[in-house]
Amino acid sequence: MEHLFIEWLKEYGYIVLFAWSILEGELGLVMAGIMSHTGDMILPIALMVGAFGGFVGDQIYFYIGRFNKKYIHNKLRSQRRKFAIAHLLLKKYGWPLIFVQRYMYGMRTVIPMAIGLTKYSSRDFAIINFVSAVFWAALTIIPAFYFGDELLKLLAWIKSHWYFAIPLVITIVGSISFMFNRIEKNLLEKRRERQTR
Repeated sequence: MEHLFIEWLKEYGYIVLFAWSILEGELGLVMAGIMSHTGDMILPIALMVGAFGGFVGDQIYFYIGRFNKKYIHNKLRSQRRKFAIAHLLLKKYGWPLIFVQRYMYGMRTVIPMAIGLTKYSSRDFAIINFVSAVFWAALTIIPAFYFGDELLKLLAWIKSHWYFAIPLVITIVGSISFMFNRIEKNLLEKRRERQTR
């Protein structure tokens, strides 16, 4: 089964990378870097496909916000806190937020939609989003390409020592989630303090 998956990934790698970059990204980009290292992908093409997928994904989320405001308000009530934080961050930091939002755990899809809900220029968003996507792909794929051997050894270790790897991954993800929740809480508390003054 594993061998079949690897062969499928080698044959349809660029399509998988494009789709993965639209939906999420980083893990797909790391795999593209490793596959470029092993010769199963061509590095410049992997960079272009990854960047274009990331660009297209955020454009989709932006236009969901721009043309589906009623749907977002009705269907994404559980995400209202994140939308409020996204608006606060956009107001405070402006266009650099578009550039760095790809690296913000739990906010990657919310921020482009939140920006789409505002009157922010669609042209400006597209330009910044494109530049950001190129940097995002390069900063993830190129290191994975250069450290391919080390990453392959790490993956082999994880496979044979999964009972150590799973708790470690859960701890790391949990810590990142806790950290971002604290940041979100602090931002909302500061906003309430300003409103009560």
